Amino acid sequence: MDRDDLDRALLKAHEDNDHAELVRLYTLAGDRAEEAGDIDAACFFLTHAFVFALEAGLPDAKELNRRLAERGRAHPLEL
Repeated sequence: MDRDDLDRALLKAHEDNDHAELVRLYTLAGDRAEEAGDIDAACFFLTHAFVFALEAGLPDAKELNRRLAERGRAHPLEL
């Protein structure tokens, strides 16, 4: 999935209010930004994924919180 496809998929997931897909796609965007060495962008995307995971009560929230806490972008939570 290239960047344009990812952007379209994110827009569709927002339109559909599909929290699980939003978590998956924002995590993917965060992973790609991290691989490119852009930690600020990675944390931006991972924060979005984390919020949607929390709202949906998805287990992904725990790992996303851990990743953000490791980078000083969140406090570690007991989830």
